[in-house]
Amino acid sequence: MYFQHVYDKSLAQASYFIGCQKAGVALVIDPKRDVDTYLEIAKQNNMKITHIAETHIHADFLSGSRELALLTGAKLYLSDEGGEGWLYEFPHEGLKDGSVFKVGNLKLEVLHTPGHTPESISFLLTDTPASDKPVMLFTGDFVFVGDIGRPDLLEEAAGIIGTKEVGAKQMFKSIERFRELADYIQVWPGHGAGSACGKALGAVPSTTVGYEKVRNWALQHENDEQGFVKYLLEDQPEPPKYFAMMKKLNKVERPLLTEVPKLKKLSGQDLKAAMDKGVKVIDTRLKQDFAAGFIPGSINIQGNNAFATWMGWFLTYEEPFILIADESKHDDLVRKLMRIGLDNIYGYVPDVNVWTAQGGTLQKANVISLDEFKEILKTNHTQVVDLRGSSEYKAGHIKGADHVFIGTLEKNLSKIKKDQQVVIHCQAGDRASIGYSLLAKHGFNNVKNYSGGINEWVNAGNGVVSES
Repeated sequence: MYFQHVYDKSLAQASYFIGCQKAGVALVIDPKRDVDTYLEIAKQNNMKITHIAETHIHADFLSGSRELALLTGAKLYLSDEGGEGWLYEFPHEGLKDGSVFKVGNLKLEVLHTPGHTPESISFLLTDTPASDKPVMLFTGDFVFVGDIGRPDLLEEAAGIIGTKEVGAKQMFKSIERFRELADYIQVWPGHGAGSACGKALGAVPSTTVGYEKVRNWALQHENDEQGFVKYLLEDQPEPPKYFAMMKKLNKVERPLLTEVPKLKKLSGQDLKAAMDKGVKVIDTRLKQDFAAGFIPGSINIQGNNAFATWMGWFLTYEEPFILIADESKHDDLVRKLMRIGLDNIYGYVPDVNVWTAQGGTLQKANVISLDEFKEILKTNHTQVVDLRGSSEYKAGHIKGADHVFIGTLEKNLSKIKKDQQVVIHCQAGDRASIGYSLLAKHGFNNVKNYSGGINEWVNAGNGVVSES
């Protein structure tokens, strides 16, 4: 058996290439949309991708299953569980609990493991030439390292009211089934630390059934369904806004994108004309470079591992947008955007000099130090706004700070005061830079950015208050 774990750090998303070397055929589980990765693995190992499978209808990334099927001719093996409303709406080989299919000498048995979503399935793999016992379980968003999939996404992100308690109870039953599996079976989940699909995911890529029985909180609630449901539903991170669109696009027919697109370079005149029409400009530079001089009205979303997630919070799928990004960054940035289906890129400019060459002026961010922040706190006419997530804020925040989560800032501009000084901060400055750019775009000229954030505040020995 050939096995390769393919991991996308930007979305903390795992996919799997599994091949039968004797037969020269392979299966890909939960592929990302830039599928050239799997084609290259197949080429290097003289294998043909014949099977493509998914663990569920994904909400956090746009699956590349159909792109990969189009390029290889492989069949799609997808869940037919979950009932009405939870079925894929395009041709596929339907899978139910107990279904079995083979990839060369590899046998895969389907386990229906609902909870995260009603149609979720896991794949139990047996390498038949080596043993008649299963060796691997691919769990998708069912069981993670140290955590389990959250059942509230359908309600919180997709607006399907009344599903989270039902999902939590389904998850309790699925966990009981997981408990019956042999301890030695390897567990390969769909996500790692940093994913919004759980609240305490481990950083290592895999685990075993036995290890999770010992350390995973979800397996410590045997015979305590009520306690399990309560803990599972509380303090989950805010699901990114784009999740609802992913759930839809992964279920229905949609346009396919089989290669990484090239971006159109814009002139200074093109940039100004587009901005005059309301096209958003995303400055992907580092926060310190943005602070030193930015195009008025542009939004700073750094091109790091969180790029796609924040782009999904602040852009719709209908609107075009422009990137400020050096050409050397394009392949990486476009792949990240592809993975959540943000394909409507109007074009790019390499730097802000394109703007100044046309006579435009740059703004500078008002970034303050810890000492300056502490002096400001001595006055009575400053609003401090914490832009972190709700659970982060509750765990410990600066006394007197208001809370407005960065992802919903534009919907809550009325909570930001215009008649007095405002200081914004987050954990370490990235979200505060986004927040500063958004507030500047909306005409707030009384804002200061304490970029050091809670990390610097606490490390310097300053206290925080928490909410139970």
